[in-house]
Order: sequence, then structure tokens, then C-alpha cells
Amino acid sequence: MKEQKNVQPKAISSYPIKEGQGSLTLKDLPFEERPRERLMEQGAAALSPAELLAILIGSGNTEETAVQLMQRLLADCGGSLKNLSRLSLSDLTKNYKGLGPAKAVTILAACELGKRRAMEVAAEKRFIQNSIDLYNIMYPLVRDLAHEECYALYLRADSSLEGLPFLISKGGIAGTQVDIRLVLREALIRQTPTIALAHNHPSGSIRPSREDDNLTERLGRACQVMNVRLLDHIIVTDGNFYSYREQGKL
Repeated sequence: MKEQKNVQPKAISSYPIKEGQGSLTLKDLPFEERPRERLMEQGAAALSPAELLAILIGSGNTEETAVQLMQRLLADCGGSLKNLSRLSLSDLTKNYKGLGPAKAVTILAACELGKRRAMEVAAEKRFIQNSIDLYNIMYPLVRDLAHEECYALYLRADSSLEGLPFLISKGGIAGTQVDIRLVLREALIRQTPTIALAHNHPSGSIRPSREDDNLTERLGRACQVMNVRLLDHIIVTDGNFYSYREQGKL
């Protein structure tokens, strides 16, 4: 196997802007600094996040190339793709000249693809034995969210995950409504004997709310009626989690 060289992203140099010039495209960069050409020659790993995003949007505005526009956007996000994924369509189109709805949608679609790739990893043959296993599956799915989402995970008899984590509900910053009937209906469809519930707290607090406690209690009772085991209900934050099972509340 050939040794792969570690290619570092190349910085984009400044260049004169012609007076009266229209929207600046990637072709306005010197040839050796055009991200499309560099990707073809050196591979995607050689490009910076701003250059990769610039390839998606294609052109900038009358003052900036696509690369410079994306560099500014990422700088406003603290250099974090996580923060970028939290921006709305309105945030992008209103605050950045040259980002119309089509380009903004392209950026948001790329962020969503990253999330779905993480979901594919979670869907691989995974065995869930405890709350740590649940956290490791769920954290990549909810870590970038600025709102609450609740997922149900369905386990086969051998404790392996059946399919993808199932999105039950999506809410706001402080909460989301969960229909217990939907949780159990999916278990019957998948014919799985065990389920687990997981939701995130964008605030970073792992302390369960009164609504979280009520939901867990009601779901536990419903599972007993349906002869389905409730393995756990976890609350996921950035780098931490709360487990009802570990706290002796299940």
C-alpha cells in the first residue's frame, strides 16, 4: 500500500478586484487556487471547509469570491461546522450578500447529509446493552441541534438495533411533544420486543424536567400493557447524558 501524504489545506491569497466586476466566481481565483481543480488533483482532504462549501455555492458577490464569502461565514460561526448547521435559511439569506435561497438551501442540504451519514453509521449492526451504548448512537444525531428532538430505538431479541433511530417528534428549545401511541405502534410494526427512548437538551443541562418524568412514567406503563420492554430513556447533551435506568427510575 502506498504511503499517503498528509496534504494541508492551502490558504487563499488576496487578489485585486476589478471595478464594476459582477458576481465573483471560482474562475476569478488564480488557477492553482481554484478549489474544484485542487480537489481533482489533490483530493477533498486537501481543501479547507470554506473551499468545500465554495464548490457547492459556485459564486460569491461583487466584493468576494465564493471562497472568501464562505471564509467569512465560517468565521462568524467561530470556525465551527456545528454552529453552521444551526443556522436557518433566513440567517443565511438575510445576513450574507450573495447567498440567495438556492445557495443557502445547498448549504443546509450538505449539513443534513452529514447528519444522515451519522445515522447510517448508527444503523449498522449495533448491539445496545446499556445507556452508554445508547448515548454513543444518539449523540452524533443530535449534537448540532438547537431544538429538541425525540427518537425511539427498536431492539431485536439479540439486543441489536433494528433499522435507524426513529424520529418521534421535533420541538423547540425547551421541549417537544411525544405521542406514546406512535412509539408503540412502530414497535408493533417492526416486531421488536424492546424499545429505548432518547431526546436531547440543547441547553446542555442533563436534569430531567417534570414533563420528561411524566413521559417516562406513562411510556413505562404503556409498555407493560403491550408486553414490550422499555430498556431506558436517556437525555443527551454535549458530552454527557442522563439515564432513567441508571438512576433507578425504570
